[in-house]
Amino acid sequence: MAGKFEVYKDKAGKFRFRLKAGNGEVIAVGEAYESKSSCENGIASIKKNAPDAPIVEVDG
Repeated sequence: MAGKFEVYKDKAGKFRFRLKAGNGEVIAVGEAYESKSSCENGIASIKKNAPDAPIVEVDG
């Protein structure tokens, strides 16, 4: 099974997303969003802007 984004409300009522691998393991989480549409825009941004993002090591 392919990975998937899950959208959910946290305990504070904010929308968040998590990216799960095909085996169900959470591999990324998003910030808190006020609206579901903003959360979905965050997912779309990741899909658009980071399909081939390099891995960069930084200090700290």
